[in-house]
Amino acid sequence: MLERVRFAPSPTGPLHIGGVRTALFNYLYAKKNKGVFVLRIEDTDQKRKVDASEKYIFESLAWAGISPDESVKKPGAFGPYRQSERNDIYKIHITELLEKKGAYYAFDSAESLNEARTKAEKETGAFKYNYANRATFDNSLNLSEEETKARISNGEAYTIRLLVQPDIEIVSEDEIRKTVRVNSNELEDKVLVKADGTPTYHLANVIDDHCMEITTVIRGEEWLPSLPIHTLLYEIYGWDKPKFVHLPLILNPSGKGKLSKRDGDKNGYPVFPIAWNGEFEGYKEKGFLPAAHINYIAQLGWSSNAEDEIMSLEEIVDAFDLKEVQKGGARFDYEKAKWVNQQHVQRLNIEDAKSLVLKRSTELNDHFDSKAILKIVTLIQERIVLLNDIPVLCDMFLNSPKVYDEKGMQKISKLELDPLITDIHQLIQDNSLDEFKDAIFRYCKEKSIGMGAVMQTLRMAAVGSLSGPDIVEVVKVIGKNSILERLELLRKQL
Repeated sequence: MLERVRFAPSPTGPLHIGGVRTALFNYLYAKKNKGVFVLRIEDTDQKRKVDASEKYIFESLAWAGISPDESVKKPGAFGPYRQSERNDIYKIHITELLEKKGAYYAFDSAESLNEARTKAEKETGAFKYNYANRATFDNSLNLSEEETKARISNGEAYTIRLLVQPDIEIVSEDEIRKTVRVNSNELEDKVLVKADGTPTYHLANVIDDHCMEITTVIRGEEWLPSLPIHTLLYEIYGWDKPKFVHLPLILNPSGKGKLSKRDGDKNGYPVFPIAWNGEFEGYKEKGFLPAAHINYIAQLGWSSNAEDEIMSLEEIVDAFDLKEVQKGGARFDYEKAKWVNQQHVQRLNIEDAKSLVLKRSTELNDHFDSKAILKIVTLIQERIVLLNDIPVLCDMFLNSPKVYDEKGMQKISKLELDPLITDIHQLIQDNSLDEFKDAIFRYCKEKSIGMGAVMQTLRMAAVGSLSGPDIVEVVKVIGKNSILERLELLRKQL
C-alpha cells in the first residue's frame, strides 16, 4: 500500500517549531517509505483564521526544505486541500453519520449550556454533555422524528453531536504508546457540526483523512486525548483506521512545560522558523542555515543510530525510523541548536561559505581581491556560530578596533608595551609579510622575549581581543599599512 501522510496546520497565526517538527516527521516518513506527503489547511475555524498565516506556513516549510507532494499549491487527485472548500464532501458524510445513528441534533441555547456548565462545575468540578445527562437537554434524542424535522424546517439553530454509547471500552492503537484503552463513560458527546453548518476538527479531520486515503496520521501529543473520539468515528462509519503516531511534546529548556513564545521572549531565542508579521524574528533571521535548523529539530524526540549527529536532510531521511521516536517530552536546548548550526557552517565547501560571507559582508568586495576574500573565509569559517556573526568577524579585516577587550588589555599591560610596539612596528617595516613570522621568532630569541608577548600585543592591536583567527594570517590579509596604523592606535589607547 502506498503510504500517504499529511501535515494539517490551522492558519490561526505563525507556525511554531513544534509544527515544523510535525511537518518534518511526516515528510521524513513519507520519503523513507517512498510515499506521499500532503499539506492540508484546516481552516474550519473561520473566526480564528489569520489571513497571512497560510502564506507564512508555505514560506516557512519552503525555507526549511520541506516540500509537500500535494497541497493547495500543488493539487493532486484528493482535493480540495483547504477544508473551507470541502463542505460538499462533509455534507454527504454528515448525513451518513446521522443515518447510522452515530450523531444527533442538539438545539440547546448557549445560555442553557452555560447555566448547566456553571452548575456542574460548582457541584462536581466538571461538565460533560454525555450519556448521563443528555436526556435533560434539548436534543433530538428527546424528540420524535417529526418534531425534529419541524424544528429544523422552522430555522431553529442546532449543532450535531456525536452519540457516545455508555459502558463501551474504546481501544485505540498508537505506534509509540501502543494500546490505549478508554471507557466511553469518560467521553463527551462532542460537537461535530457547529451551528453555522461547518464541521469541527474532530469530524473534518477524520473525513478528510479517510477521503484523502491517509495511511498514517503523525501529529502532536496534544491530540492523544482525542484519539478515542476519532477511533469511535472510524468505527461508526465502518472505515479502516490509519496508523496513529503521537509525537512527544517539545519542552522548554527547564523541562517544566511545553515550549512557548513566552519562553523564547524570556530567554532570547525564537520559536518560529521565519519572521512573523514584522514583529518576531525567526531562526532564519537569527542566522541559522535551514539544513542545520532541520537537523536539530529532527533530534527533538527522535534518536538516530547514526554515528554522526550532524546530518543533511537526505541523511536524516535514510536514518529515520518511527521506532526510534521517544515517548517522553524532548527538552529544547538553544545552545545545542547553535552548536549544530556551527557544525553545518564548518562543513560547507569553501565556495558556499564564501557566498554566505559575501551576502552578509558586501564591503569585502570593495577592499579585497578574490584570493584575499577566500583567505578571510578560511580564517573565520570555523568561528561562525550563526550567520549573523559574519559581519562582526569580517569587521576585523575592514576596520581598526573600536573597543579593546578589557581583560585582554589588563593582561598585556603587564608587558613593557611601548618599546615592544616600537620593535614590532620596525619588524613589520623591515620584512615582507610572508617572512614576518620568522622575523618574530628571531627577534624573540635575540631579546629573550616570549613569543606570546609579541603575538598578544599584535593580536590586541589588530583585532582588539586576545582571541581570534591566526593573527599572522590576519596581518597578511589586512596588509602593512593597516597593521601599522592599528599598532599606533593601541599605543595611544595605552
